[in-house]
Order: sequence, then C-alpha cells, then structure tokens
Amino acid sequence: MDITSIALAALLGLGLSASTGLNTFLPLLLFAAAARFHIAGITLGSKFDWLTSDVAMIVLIIACVVEIIADKVPAVDHFLDSVGTFVRPVAASIAAGAALTGANVDPTVAAIGGIIIGTPVSLGFHTLKAATRVGSTATTFGCANPVLSLIEDVVALCLSVLAIFAPIVVPIALVLIAWALWTVVKRLRRTSAETGAPAPGIR
Repeated sequence: MDITSIALAALLGLGLSASTGLNTFLPLLLFAAAARFHIAGITLGSKFDWLTSDVAMIVLIIACVVEIIADKVPAVDHFLDSVGTFVRPVAASIAAGAALTGANVDPTVAAIGGIIIGTPVSLGFHTLKAATRVGSTATTFGCANPVLSLIEDVVALCLSVLAIFAPIVVPIALVLIAWALWTVVKRLRRTSAETGAPAPGIR
C-alpha cells in the first residue's frame, strides 16, 4: 500500500469535502467526471464505480444545475442550507471515501475514513457559509445573497479543480478560504450590531 498515494487521496477527499460545504453536488459531479474520463489519474474502487455510471452522472448534472439556480433565490437559499446540514456531510463522506478507494484502501476502511474526513470538514464550511448567508439577509434583506451564492459556486469549483489536479496544496487553500469566510461573518456581525439587525449565528 503506497503511503504517498493514500495521503494524496486523503487530501483530494479533504478538498472535495470542503467544496461540498459550499455546493453539494458540483464537487461530486467534477470528481465523478474526472474518474469516468481518467483525468489526473483519478480512479475509483469497485464499490464506488456506480458514481461514474450514466445514471449517476445524469442525476448529478440535474441536481447540480437545480442547486446552483435555486440557491440564487432568497428564502429558497435558506431552505437549501437547512437541508444541506444533513445532505452535504453525506456527499462529502461519499467523495472522500471514493477518493480513498482509488488509492487501493480497503472499502470498509475507506468508508470510515470518508466519514471521518468528510463529515466535520463539510459541516464546518457549511456552517460558515450559512452564517454569511444569514448575516447577508439581515443586513441587505437578501439582496446580496445571489452574489454570495455565485462567489460560493466559483470557490467550490476552483477548490474542487485544485483538489483534483493539485491535492498537495489543498490545506493551504482551505485555511485561506476559512479565514476569508470567517472575516466576512465577523464583518456582517459588526454591521448587524450597528444596524440593530439579528447577527449571524456563529459566535
């Protein structure tokens, strides 16, 4: 078992997990496409081959398009964030687990590793995302939410591509993104305090 391959697979799973915290289906779609067309040497173990099937690809494409469009609609975006609290960690665990099987990790160990890597990372970024959205709604009455959503989509796209092609730099990217999101949350909290609006839900 190649330790280097496992480490790179874990970093790939880490990057994809963080991306799902911002956009549920886009990272999975990009990862599945990379595995299907053997991009960047990505392969999946037999237990996750279903992810590259025609049905899975079609479902991911449709889900991705629906999420991207719906997340630009005020009020609907908060509903998606509520659902995402449960769905995004699952998507992250699948992505991280599948990435580990590509490094010839035992499927059971990969599934457990996927949960350990995917769930907390996805939830962490999802929480920051949701907090920025709540703060934006409170301070701009939702007018800035579509812009924030577009930025999140771009970040999720770039982070997923980075994880696929250069997983070694994923930790640095995650620190920078988390810092940026936290800075936005603090700024929104400060604005909320000045205007008397409810503050984002992160303390």
